[in-house]
Amino acid sequence: MKENMMKLEFMAKSENEAFARSAVAAFVMGLDPTVEEMADIKTSVSEAVTNSIVHGYEGGEGRVYIECVISGKDIKIIVKDNGKGIKNVKEAMQPMFTTNTDNERSGMGFTVMQTFMDKVKVESILDVGTKVTMSKSIGAQTL
Repeated sequence: MKENMMKLEFMAKSENEAFARSAVAAFVMGLDPTVEEMADIKTSVSEAVTNSIVHGYEGGEGRVYIECVISGKDIKIIVKDNGKGIKNVKEAMQPMFTTNTDNERSGMGFTVMQTFMDKVKVESILDVGTKVTMSKSIGAQTL
């Protein structure tokens, strides 16, 4: 079974979201994903990283950590922050829920991740941080 892993750490700045998305996409290329699978992964990583920056750190200082593990044709992506955490994860995962009502946030980040990835798990502790674990099997969809 083919196994591989990588880790990233970067400052919680909105301009680093594109870097994170591109780095994960480059790492996943070895699995030969379809264009749709790649788009799903890139969008999900974007949502998770944006959540860390906007909600976890509220635009303040901090770091975002990404770990990717490839096992066979499966990719597991972990996006973690040491931000303020989520008060109620179940509520936060509901479509249209957002705590950031001042900005133009739709509250659809977790819904997007759940739609595009096979599994999404969110763990969070107030004032400690949040960890989002997403997984997807590449090539699992057949015509």
